[in-house]
Amino acid sequence: MSPVLAGVLQLLALVAALALAYRPLGDHMARVYGSKKHLRAEKWIYKAIGADPDAEMRWPAYLRGVLAFSAAGVLFLYLLQRLQGSLPGSLGFKSIDPDQAFNTAASFVANTNWQSYSGEQAMGHVVQTGGLAVQNFVSAAVGIAVAVALVRGFARSRTGELGNFWADLVRGTVRILLPISVLGALVLVACGALQNFSGIHQVGQFLGGSQQWNGGAVASQEVIKELGTNGGGYFNANSAHPFENPTPFSNLFEIFLILLIPFALTRTFGRMVGSLRQGYAILATMATIWLGFTALMMWTEFHHGGPAFDLAGGATEGKENRFGIAGSAIFSVATTLTSTGAVNSFHSSYTGFGGGIQMLGMQLGEIAPGGTGSGLYGMLILAIIAVFIAGLMVGRTPEYLGKKIGTREIKLAACYILVTPALVLGFTAVAMALPTPGDSMTNTGAHGFSEILYAYTSGANNNGSAFAGLNADTQWFNSTIGLAMLLGRFLPMVFVLALAGSLAEQQPVPKTAGTLRTEKPLFTGLLVGTIMIITGLTYFPALALGPLAEGLAS
Repeated sequence: MSPVLAGVLQLLALVAALALAYRPLGDHMARVYGSKKHLRAEKWIYKAIGADPDAEMRWPAYLRGVLAFSAAGVLFLYLLQRLQGSLPGSLGFKSIDPDQAFNTAASFVANTNWQSYSGEQAMGHVVQTGGLAVQNFVSAAVGIAVAVALVRGFARSRTGELGNFWADLVRGTVRILLPISVLGALVLVACGALQNFSGIHQVGQFLGGSQQWNGGAVASQEVIKELGTNGGGYFNANSAHPFENPTPFSNLFEIFLILLIPFALTRTFGRMVGSLRQGYAILATMATIWLGFTALMMWTEFHHGGPAFDLAGGATEGKENRFGIAGSAIFSVATTLTSTGAVNSFHSSYTGFGGGIQMLGMQLGEIAPGGTGSGLYGMLILAIIAVFIAGLMVGRTPEYLGKKIGTREIKLAACYILVTPALVLGFTAVAMALPTPGDSMTNTGAHGFSEILYAYTSGANNNGSAFAGLNADTQWFNSTIGLAMLLGRFLPMVFVLALAGSLAEQQPVPKTAGTLRTEKPLFTGLLVGTIMIITGLTYFPALALGPLAEGLAS
């Protein structure tokens, strides 16, 4: 069987698995967030934190809950790392330096999981399991909660109430993320992933030196890392490490976990707004972009020119033989079109155009299908922009799901789409202008510029993957990427929740003959075009200096 055919079959199997899970999971999540009942375990949690799960919140109160919980998470994780040297189960590792502890705390709370350290050489069991793994669950639950609040804004009328943040947070963790993670961890253990709390041990002599590995609760952290679109690996090699991702089947299963909730949330959206066809339209937009990017990546990596590539059957540098070019390309697109950031190959080793596809996937806003929650609310914001553009074309007040898109709504949507590009391009420009950050670049020219552009694109878009080659463990990069991650995560949430509150207060307007049918394929095409044009106009100059220049020169 040819490698190309094997890749196509993998992609078809992945699509089939996602299609089978789409309806039951999407309906289950709609029931979870629409239920008035509380499980016994949930009641214990509410009592412990002093929350009233039945109290409705307007958007400022909902936002305060998001920010307060996340701030507490940053502080807790920072202190846990700073005290690691004094904690049991530290495996003898020292406490983490202040700048790196801040970067890591900001990263995991912001659902980014950018890592400027090697996990097996820096973090003990307590920090890995009690700190990082916990944030993998709750940061994903926060993203879903914000998305659900926006959906309620569309579904409700003449009220500013968006639900209860604490109830949404707890339900998302207890009823959705935990059960799937338990089942997924069993699958990964069966595939050969590590799951223990052993210490550091020597595994052999290599080239006159010894190699040491430490154990850990790898499988359980790996599954929520992918399911919650987090991405931080237990080991420095991330999902290329055989302890995290042992076989081609586990590789495909991990891609399935990455895409599972973001795609299924479109059905949840359709259920909650009372129109499944609206959910299918959003799903079609996401799927069109994802399949298009996957096809482009596979074509680029299989058919890039040059004698070395021809002899190897494609661009094999930096890719695991266990997964091959196809398994690496599908994983790469899935992880950069979501906010996952996990890697099973070195993105810096991809062709120039391949690296550009990875960056563009993040720069779209990671919306196809995007992160857990963040992909859905990002796509809905862009749907509002598309409706606004369509309204300008025909001279009609734009409407979406029966809600008028007025001055306030379009200002909030515009602020949302401007925040992340301002962070990415601003920090990249400053880093390239200053003399010190450039010393961290392994390469010069277009590829060196791509290293820094990729780092800030990954941080501000809450992806967390690295281009490799950039030494990000410096005070400059730890601090600025940490700020980019926090601002890139929580500033957009401010605009999303304010928009949700504004929509919830409106009275629905009836459909007329002039109402744009947003459930039709025509709107899906308009939305895809809007996304590509907005991103192209914003990032094309920067991409032209980096991956496009490199690809055209090779």
